[in-house]
Amino acid sequence: MAVIVLFCAMKGLTIILAICSSWVLSAGAGLADWPDFRGPTQDGHVAEGQELPLKWGEKENVKWKTAIHGEGWASPVVMDGKVWVATARADGLTLSAMCLDQKTGEILLDRVLVTDDNPEPTSNRINNFAASSPVVEKGRVYFHFGSSGTICLDANTYEELWRRVDFPCSHWRGAGSSPALWRDKIYLTFDGADQQYLVALDKKTGKTLWRKDRSTQYNDLDAKGRPSSFGDARKAYGTPVFIEVGGKTQMISAGAKACWAYNPETGEELWSVSYPQHSGSSMPVYSKDLGILYINTGLGKPQIMAMKMDDKARGDISETHLLWKLIKRVSKQSSPVLVGGELYMAADNVAACIDAKTGEVLWSERLKGKVTASLIYGAGRVYFYDETGGTTVVKAARSFELLAHNQLEEGSLASPAAAGGAIFLRSKGFLYRIGD
Repeated sequence: MAVIVLFCAMKGLTIILAICSSWVLSAGAGLADWPDFRGPTQDGHVAEGQELPLKWGEKENVKWKTAIHGEGWASPVVMDGKVWVATARADGLTLSAMCLDQKTGEILLDRVLVTDDNPEPTSNRINNFAASSPVVEKGRVYFHFGSSGTICLDANTYEELWRRVDFPCSHWRGAGSSPALWRDKIYLTFDGADQQYLVALDKKTGKTLWRKDRSTQYNDLDAKGRPSSFGDARKAYGTPVFIEVGGKTQMISAGAKACWAYNPETGEELWSVSYPQHSGSSMPVYSKDLGILYINTGLGKPQIMAMKMDDKARGDISETHLLWKLIKRVSKQSSPVLVGGELYMAADNVAACIDAKTGEVLWSERLKGKVTASLIYGAGRVYFYDETGGTTVVKAARSFELLAHNQLEEGSLASPAAAGGAIFLRSKGFLYRIGD
């Protein structure tokens, strides 16, 4: 919980203003920054009070447009006037970091971080070699390319501070999990075809603090004891989210076949929710007001499971804590946003609004393009960025109200970022700053 106390001594008057957040902010992140691919509160919310652009196009309301070489679905992250993006050659031989000036779009850094002479093929249309988004905090930025390497740079001097290239994993269809920061640690997720585990590192030194193997029961072996689905049934692309339950922080990490809660200090397993799906990339979202966690289960008839949170929950809570589940209009990759009592999501080219308490579908509307990017919310609006470069903007409300549809020349699977009243959109070949 973040608490800000302001004292104002004027005519003997003391004013105390407390602002409480149910979310754990990324280390050093201000609410006007966008430190990881889901923003400062890990839920796609833009800071309250920030204005966001409503309408734009290639010749309208574009502050700058900068070419990004290579390819990548990694989302941009923003802090202290800089925008960071990961990119890679299409063949995966080089993996790079780029830094742009937030105001002008000028490229400040363009550096190859990893050279790989024999990269494991991605084998997937919706993945590439730079799909994991970086994460940034005051003075440091962290780039992650799965088992190919994790590198920490000084965000001011661009000096390399540490790197780790010793975490083996067969990503099968490419890496996709992004790193996550909490207090003095950075967390990496390796849900591969051959092994599945999480590690916590000291963010200053890169030293391993703990490793935890998944204890998921995959039940996917054939008669010869091999995974029957060539590893897909064990694959996932999730990123941990940190929630507060009963005054204590839990790290929620969704994988293939199960979602787990861990003690972020030690890696101890707290509880799990099992399901038949795999290859999930959507981040869970949590309502502290309702005490409900919403889990997107991944590919293979995806579903949303609404779980009642309990700080004493232990073991398998799949049945004991399930409030409702939804199997229609559920996104395959995109992370939803929760606004008050409504959950907004995109199932391919269908947008939907769900009652967060009951699971009732309040409205659903067809979009002009397929949405893989995660949704963002700000200024009373929900933004759906699709693979064609279109962004549909709707009012965050229990009845559907279209506010705008904006179109760029090309699209992306990368999720938008928002900072300083502007939106940063990555297309296949460019990074845009939308709005002033």
